[in-house]
Amino acid sequence: MRLSRLLRAAVGALGFAAALGVAHAEKVTVAAAADLKYAMADIAQAFEKAHPHDKIEVVYGSSGKFFTQIQQGAPYDLYFSADIQYPRELEKAGLAATKVMPYAFGRIVLWSPVMDASKMTLDSLTNPDIAHIAIANPKHAPYGKRAEEALKSAKVWDKVEPKLVYGENISHTAQLVETGNAQIGVIALSLAKSPQMESKGKYWLIPDKLHEPLEQGYIVTKRGESNAAAKAFAAYMGSPEARAVMVRYGFVLPGEIK
Repeated sequence: MRLSRLLRAAVGALGFAAALGVAHAEKVTVAAAADLKYAMADIAQAFEKAHPHDKIEVVYGSSGKFFTQIQQGAPYDLYFSADIQYPRELEKAGLAATKVMPYAFGRIVLWSPVMDASKMTLDSLTNPDIAHIAIANPKHAPYGKRAEEALKSAKVWDKVEPKLVYGENISHTAQLVETGNAQIGVIALSLAKSPQMESKGKYWLIPDKLHEPLEQGYIVTKRGESNAAAKAFAAYMGSPEARAVMVRYGFVLPGEIK
C-alpha cells in the first residue's frame, strides 16, 4: 500500500513537472505561398532557435487553394499569401484574428538550367527551339497570373500559350523546369536566388512594369487567435532578422518598392 502511494505520488510529480515544462510550448501551423519555400524555412529556423519551446510547421502551396481551404475550416494558424487580396477577403469574412499585414512584393524571372536565361527576354520564348514553358496556374496562383500579364504585355502570349505547361504553384512550376518537363519557366525570384537553384541555372528579371505588383500579405487566422506562439511568429516577421532574410531572397519589402 505504501509503495503504491509512493508510485502514485512519483507519477503525479512527474506529470506536474512535465506540465510545467510544456506549459509555454506551442505548435504553429503555417500555410505559406510556395515562393516562401526557402526564405520561410530560414526564418522559421531562426525563430525556433530563439523560442526553443515552440514549433513552426510550414505547409507550402498555392495561395488561392489555401484561401479556399481556410474558408472551409482548414487548421492553419497563420496564412502567408502571394496575393494580399486573399487575406483581405478572409479578414472581411471574419476569419482573421489580426489585420492584414503586408510583408513583401514578389518578382518574377525567366529561369532555366539548360539555357542561359540571363541573356534572354520574353521575346526569346517565341523561338521554335523552345517547346515547353512552365508557369504557375493563373487560376489560383498569383505568380501564374503575373506571368500571364507579363506575357500579354510583351505581346507574346498568343505565340507561347500553346507551349505552356502549368504548375500547381510556383514551387511546382520550378520543379517542372528542374526535371526537364519544360526547358524554361517563369518562376519567383525568391526561388531562383536560393542556394539550391542558383547553382543549377541562370535567370533574367522580368520588368515589373509588365505586370501588376505582387503585393503579399499575411494574417493570424481565427484558429490561431489564442495561440501565443502564432502571434509571436507574426510579430517576428517584422524583425530586422526576418526582413534581412526576405531581402536576401530577392523580395522587395513594403515601403521600398520603386
